[in-house]
Amino acid sequence: MALLNFKKRDAADNGPVNPTVEAFLQGYSIEVMPRTAEKVEDFRALLPEGTRVYIAHIEGTPIEDMVKTAKRIAAEGYPVMPHFPARIIKDAATLQNWISMYQGEAGVDQALLLAGGVDKPHGDFDSSMQLMESGLFDKAGFKRLHVAGHPEGNKDIDPDGSTKNVDEALRWKQKFNETTDAEMALATQFAFDAKPIIAWADSLKEAGIDLPIHIGIAGPAKLQTLIKFAIACGVGPSLKVLQKRAMDVSKLLLPYEPTDVLTELAEHKAANPDFNITNVHFFPLGGIKTNANWAINNGGASAKPVNS
Repeated sequence: MALLNFKKRDAADNGPVNPTVEAFLQGYSIEVMPRTAEKVEDFRALLPEGTRVYIAHIEGTPIEDMVKTAKRIAAEGYPVMPHFPARIIKDAATLQNWISMYQGEAGVDQALLLAGGVDKPHGDFDSSMQLMESGLFDKAGFKRLHVAGHPEGNKDIDPDGSTKNVDEALRWKQKFNETTDAEMALATQFAFDAKPIIAWADSLKEAGIDLPIHIGIAGPAKLQTLIKFAIACGVGPSLKVLQKRAMDVSKLLLPYEPTDVLTELAEHKAANPDFNITNVHFFPLGGIKTNANWAINNGGASAKPVNS
């Protein structure tokens, strides 16, 4: 039933879009993996011109598959931003090899640097800060480096439930931003409730951290799928939004859509133009096509695909 609902929405004309949401969605990015990208025949039929496509590097994925995906998406005209998870990179020589492969075969000049969801490092690196300290990205002339943000904390980094280590890392990255030639930004974990997101973003600004925030948003998906991912990824307080929805029988079987959280964030941005969330980054947990079609239906001109 949910799939049928999506097909109807994808084909339907939903009428005028919310101009505030349209403005907020301008310049959105989306995340893929090699296996999910293979299911997309032509990204130009789904994504606007210039959409940044992150390529998630899951442990066990060969670097050759990552580079092949980057090359294919870049050939379709989109800037690609592969993940560099520190804990699955053996050493500096491996890191240099990955950078060279991405640049030589796909023209990559931007990266998301993160520790990676691996308990035991495969080699010399265990944090994104060590990747930055290597100097290899600046040496290669990377124009943009993104690092992870956690609006609801991260229990892997702060097991005690505080944000002490996360905050200390952000202060380090803020200082690094002052020395690198690359443009930096925070790309965050997804969340479902606008109020904690706004409070977190404001707290960073008060702490002197002015890196632009690309807020992670889960795309349309079955409620059960989102709850599973939210628990696995350690999403905290805003998980209650999904749990409350699950208790509403009238909504239980309907697919979740990010309309409410994005509308609230968009309205806050419109009322506070200097708000430090500058972009939306989609996690297409219900599928790339489903996510892209939601954006097309809700994003107006800012989400119009290249081939449309």
